[in-house]
Amino acid sequence: MTKKGDIQQRIVDSGVTAVLRGIDEDDIVPVAEAIHEGGVTALEVTADAKRCSEMIADVDRAMEGTDAVVGAGTVMDAAAARNVIEAGAQFVLAPNLNEDVIDVCNREGVVCIPGVMTPTEAAEAMEAGADILKMFPASTVGPGHIGALQGPLGDIPIMPTGGVSADNVAEYFDAGAVAVGAGSALVDYDAIEREDWDGVRESAAAFVEAIENARS
Repeated sequence: MTKKGDIQQRIVDSGVTAVLRGIDEDDIVPVAEAIHEGGVTALEVTADAKRCSEMIADVDRAMEGTDAVVGAGTVMDAAAARNVIEAGAQFVLAPNLNEDVIDVCNREGVVCIPGVMTPTEAAEAMEAGADILKMFPASTVGPGHIGALQGPLGDIPIMPTGGVSADNVAEYFDAGAVAVGAGSALVDYDAIEREDWDGVRESAAAFVEAIENARS
């Protein structure tokens, strides 16, 4: 398996990508470590942070030697894609479909997960070389939209994100999701505010348990 294929498989095996948004630079490493200890191996640092490249690099160094994969989210254009990949991002996500971002990722051998909603967007993303499709925002359309996309397009890999929680994650996997993305439903921001890293870990572990139950 290629390195890119291995990263994609680890994202799928993780079952969830933790969306680390709005976290202070000083907290990003302990938060990432706690979430990884909770069983999440795919960690997404969002590119809308002021020092996202430095934060990605810090998390990447902290996770060295573990099974974690570190990526970047909210990557809206080719320039941002190049910056986060240079910082060490092993996968790139976006809320939208930008074929220039897909091109950069493919040239660099990095997993690309663009945001789609319609069959047209999904087909265009796969034709452009996307690896997984981020169905966003998932709460707008619900689990049934996965089958609506896969029906005419075949067994395309879909990662619903936005509104996915431990309470409804089983519905998304039952509908055909290969993995999900989760932010506040997985990341305990109140615990982060208190620097309660055990609380952060426990919140992540509870979400992972819900995924394991959904997949069993």
